[in-house]
Amino acid sequence: PIARFEVFNDSVSVGADSGRGRAIKGQITFANQAPRMVELKIGLSPVSADNALANIDAEIPGWGFDEVARAADEKWERELEKINVETSSDTDKTIFYTALFHTMIDPMLYNDHNGDYLGTDKKVYRHAPFQNYTTFSLWDTYRALNPLYTLVQPERVNDIVNSFLAIDRQQGILPVWHLEGCETHTMPGVSSVQVIAEAYLKGYRGFDTSEAWAAIKGTMQSDYRGMAYDREHQFIPSDKVNESVARGLEYSISNASAALMAKKMGLKADYAEFHQRFQNYKQYWDPGTKFFRARRADGSWDPVFDPVKSSRPWINDLSEGNHWQYLWLVPEDVGGLMKLMGGERVFAKRLDSLFTLAAPPDPKAPPDIAGLIGQYAHGDEPGHQTIYLYSYAGRQWQTAEKARYIVKQLYKDSVDGLSGNEDCGQMSAWYVFSSLGFYPVYPASGLYVLGSPLFDKAVLRLAGGKTFMVETVNNGPDRPYIQSVTLNGRPYSKSYILHSTILAGGVLRVTMGDKPNLTFGSAPVDRPYTVY
Repeated sequence: PIARFEVFNDSVSVGADSGRGRAIKGQITFANQAPRMVELKIGLSPVSADNALANIDAEIPGWGFDEVARAADEKWERELEKINVETSSDTDKTIFYTALFHTMIDPMLYNDHNGDYLGTDKKVYRHAPFQNYTTFSLWDTYRALNPLYTLVQPERVNDIVNSFLAIDRQQGILPVWHLEGCETHTMPGVSSVQVIAEAYLKGYRGFDTSEAWAAIKGTMQSDYRGMAYDREHQFIPSDKVNESVARGLEYSISNASAALMAKKMGLKADYAEFHQRFQNYKQYWDPGTKFFRARRADGSWDPVFDPVKSSRPWINDLSEGNHWQYLWLVPEDVGGLMKLMGGERVFAKRLDSLFTLAAPPDPKAPPDIAGLIGQYAHGDEPGHQTIYLYSYAGRQWQTAEKARYIVKQLYKDSVDGLSGNEDCGQMSAWYVFSSLGFYPVYPASGLYVLGSPLFDKAVLRLAGGKTFMVETVNNGPDRPYIQSVTLNGRPYSKSYILHSTILAGGVLRVTMGDKPNLTFGSAPVDRPYTVY
């Protein structure tokens, strides 16, 4: 970066006032000189001071604050132009491009211009053949941010996977929550498994696929945080491992994604193993209360249970959510969840209850449990797929209704414009997808479930110069419901669209209305499905 300072007291201090507890790192003095503007070049490096200086020479060879700022503006403009939206609402456009900007802040590059970087093991790696990334809030971002990259940031996907594989070599496990080159082991699950599997299943091959599979298999066959129980005992005992239900449900998503990757790779034995393991989520299902619950090592249900409580000890077996919110965390097998609940009708009624069941506010609830609609919490990530599950029951209109409400009511063009923690772009990625009119409920499946497109026209600029357009007819604030759809001029009756269809380019034209079309997407053949 290059910085500009105005000098009033004949000096520039680089750092903060030492009287506030932070030492001044350097000072440039201009004795007996009139006030003036001073420009500084600043070099950053995770490796060395010499590399920081080399970065300056490579990245800012000349001088000029205005030129550097203009180049930065042009670079951001190129990125933001990857999706072009047309709307009469300046507010909606502001929210959209703010959200799109947020999706590009993290993960962050963590290597020097020459490819050097500092690994998780604190060793310096020289001249890496890929761009090394860090700041992976994966428990959050695997749900929408990473899927968004497979559409509009394809050049970064392979580098992100290669960064994962480097981390795996350095620490013996795939990244969990990697921050500034360090593993924090924060949040349940090892969600980098889903991201690698999704990339492979969507055709990305800019990484060693054999190493990628070995990293997934090694991670899922490790003893990491209850993984051995998941593998050998089928459920994770709550009296042995904290957040047992949250971990178990996340591991099932990882196992399911691994199964699909193994199947694509022709690894029959591995597919059979992971296909069996992903169904472990059923071990947490209590047919008496009809919720996912913690079990002790002896198989009994943990007696500390209240599905509407949002604080500890009632949510010790969860992570940032209550049992109502975690009830829907089976995106890999929505059909199986329906069967557990008692069928399609019961499933739909319980979804309705999620949005209508009120409970007194819990003053001790984690702050992430925010953006509440009944028991639905949009401010935290485990429920981000939930409104799209209506479509699996043939009720796309209810998905559309909820999607439009959330994009209009829970996102604002203000400094507090999000209903929860941004979590490295996931909240914004949800908005980007949902305002475009579709969402990746289960990323590894390659299916996007249709919602309620917000804009008159949205164009995604894809790899190879192709474009995919979502165009609405008769759209408006009071017309959130899909009436009919055409794809490249032909009638389209499905309530989902495939990743491969989007990548091929084309036009999805959606006619909207103020009343639900109860038949759109209602036929079983037109609903999103489980891919196994």
